[in-house]
Amino acid sequence: MSTYIHLDKSQLINLEYTLFRELLRTNRAGAYSSSTIIGCNTRKYHGLLVIPLKEFDYKRFVLLSSLDISVVQHERVFNLGIHNYNENHYDPKGHKYIRDFTMDPTPRLVYRVGGVVLSVERLLVENANQVLVKITLEDAHSPTTIRLKPFLAFRQADVLTEQNLYANTRYLDVKNGIKLSLYDGFPYLNMQINKKSDFIPMPDWYKGIEYFKEENKGDSFREDLYVPGYFELPMKKGESIIFSGSLDEATPASLKAKYKKEESKRVPRNNLYNTLVNALSQFIVKRGKEVELHAGYHWYGERLRDTLVALPWSGFFFEEKGIAAEILENSIEKIRGQFLTPANRYSTDYLADIDVPLLLVWSISQMNDRSSAKKRWEKYKQLFTDILNYYNDANRDHFRVLDNGLIYGKIENKPLTWMKHFAYGKPVAPRYGMSVEMNASWYSALSYAINLASKSKDKEFVEKWQGLADKVGSSFRDNFIVNGKKSLIDCRDFDSVDYSVRPNQLIAIAMPYSPLTREEQKGVLDVVKTELLTPKGIRTLSPKDPAYQGVVEGDVNQRNHAMYYGGVFSGYVAYFAEKYLEFHKRGGLPFIKNMVDGFEDEMTEHCLGTISECYNGNPPHKGKGAVSMLWNVAGVLKMLSLIEQYSE
Repeated sequence: MSTYIHLDKSQLINLEYTLFRELLRTNRAGAYSSSTIIGCNTRKYHGLLVIPLKEFDYKRFVLLSSLDISVVQHERVFNLGIHNYNENHYDPKGHKYIRDFTMDPTPRLVYRVGGVVLSVERLLVENANQVLVKITLEDAHSPTTIRLKPFLAFRQADVLTEQNLYANTRYLDVKNGIKLSLYDGFPYLNMQINKKSDFIPMPDWYKGIEYFKEENKGDSFREDLYVPGYFELPMKKGESIIFSGSLDEATPASLKAKYKKEESKRVPRNNLYNTLVNALSQFIVKRGKEVELHAGYHWYGERLRDTLVALPWSGFFFEEKGIAAEILENSIEKIRGQFLTPANRYSTDYLADIDVPLLLVWSISQMNDRSSAKKRWEKYKQLFTDILNYYNDANRDHFRVLDNGLIYGKIENKPLTWMKHFAYGKPVAPRYGMSVEMNASWYSALSYAINLASKSKDKEFVEKWQGLADKVGSSFRDNFIVNGKKSLIDCRDFDSVDYSVRPNQLIAIAMPYSPLTREEQKGVLDVVKTELLTPKGIRTLSPKDPAYQGVVEGDVNQRNHAMYYGGVFSGYVAYFAEKYLEFHKRGGLPFIKNMVDGFEDEMTEHCLGTISECYNGNPPHKGKGAVSMLWNVAGVLKMLSLIEQYSE
């Protein structure tokens, strides 16, 4: 069995160790199962079965919060569960019985209670709203009974619940189990076991369960969960049972076979590459014929910017799955609807994403397209024309192309770039005016389209846009290069210039077409390496800046601010590594391989086997924000593929 993701066994009963390590599994249809490695929920987003419900516009709902497992021997009950009540009072204290934890092929906890050894494994069924829990009695020297007590929430993932008179606590019998729906409009949750058991109704509300991750953020953190009763059944040494929580009634006799089949689909996490591929697959969401990528867990849905950045970096995986083209086409359709249709052409609804159509051009340029330039031009000419015309339209106040050819954007109290968080009611980093990455992307999109048109002998297109491209390239140099400095200006308005050293300037050297000379690109790379690079990615602001914040902590306002004033984002390593190896070739491999080492340890931190949304700018660069982020995972995978490419 793989030991790539391994934890310190001596620390498994230490809550300071285990409560800060989480697990996440998704079902490729928007549902997920997530908790800490010991099953104690520390976030309101945690749950054994969290499902996007069609009845509520696909918002995610925690239905089954957790499942307590108890061992009964000689009329003594040992509860292996754990919940946090009333300011870190943990009851029961099931963690004290934990003796082992492994990750492959599924997370597996081993408990020892006297002479009883019990293992518990959990998995989420792919493309189905069903969680399976496998319980195996590894060893026992006396007759043993197992009890399973489900904790139900039936509430939206970001809203807590409390005991109320509206809950419908009546349950219905189904084969080897029960089903119930706490509130009108909700589907039934079916809870069944592959083996016949007794259900003992003991309806009760467990009050005051707390989630300290929410408390630390200044959010609501206390709720009441409903327990309808418990299942009880005898088990023999060596026997395994399967508990199913599902929207659809299961066939109990098939649960063992289903568990084994689902287990066989798991990508082995035996090295960093396979572990990240496993994590990457968690972002896929299929609904009917549509396929999209969710940006992160637990609270992000699809974000086109993240999708378009991640898709070419990890296209090999999505091509292997046969969904790369589908994801790209779905993104194109959404961009057409949001930006390019006459009805939305002048809308301010998507201001924070106004660079997304340009990223689409970049994403297309980076995809592994083996067709000729002529065929690509025939396929994308109209799309590219529509995108260039969208930006070149002068009839907007909030953003437009200036006489110098650069894109200018400004509307009070609205961020216009990827740094779009708010704090204290205002954009954290408004960056009004001409931003460096927007205009670098604008120049590259123009140049790429012109290059394809030129190769396809489309003289009319070239003649129409070449002059503007030349003007943008010249104006970019005039407005973003500072004599005597390697770092580019981050953003400039008519009456102000922001000289902050930020990672946005990486885009000016990472795009297929850069307005900078090779020497100027090398200078930018040196600045990023010296001031922004960390073992976990690229800082959002240089530590030399007086505004730098090295720790992302505090309430939501403080955290949002810190994320963009020193927080580290891992995805940027892909831009950096690609350019670094372009300059240094094989000679740069040791340095990039050393960067990879910074992510090896991360596989056993925060959320096991994946990359967090951001990290503290200060060592030891602790993971913060969402526990698993698409573009960060894709960025590190891109770095691994670059290492392989240059090693060959």
